[in-house]
Amino acid sequence: MARARVGLAATAAVLAALDLGLKAWARRALADGTSVDLQVIQLRLTFNPGVAFSLGDTLPSGVVLGVTGLIVAGLAVFAWRTARTATWPARLGLAAMLAGAVANLADRAADGVVTDYLHSGWFPTFNLADVFLTLGAATLVLASLRTTDATTDATTDGTTDGTSVRDAAP
Repeated sequence: MARARVGLAATAAVLAALDLGLKAWARRALADGTSVDLQVIQLRLTFNPGVAFSLGDTLPSGVVLGVTGLIVAGLAVFAWRTARTATWPARLGLAAMLAGAVANLADRAADGVVTDYLHSGWFPTFNLADVFLTLGAATLVLASLRTTDATTDATTDGTTDGTSVRDAAP
């Protein structure tokens, strides 16, 4: 099942590179304060020294970077260990989460802030890595619910070997 691990890592790498490329573009194209209106969403450059919703923005950047790095490392280990036995939707969710986490960590490592560029007007400005994290987590939850349901449906009488409780010897 090395193929599952390689696929997860490759998917995460491609998605992280996509986000980092868009962040680099946003830093160049939107640096003068311009905003691009795309009807549903605006492209507007902001920087977040904290984590989600600017939590921890008053902490030293080294602390935020260190804690974030530990969380990303834990997620990477979990994804690597789980990839062999996970369903493909679960692997996709893990890859998306890992991509978002790695991309935001790499962006933060450069100057202590994360580049945000997607603005809806009613929600805090965010980036593609945040979308990957959110959708990846939702996919992972849905995949785990589906796996649990499939396992439960397979044995409605509580046995695991295909026999009925009535067939068991007293």
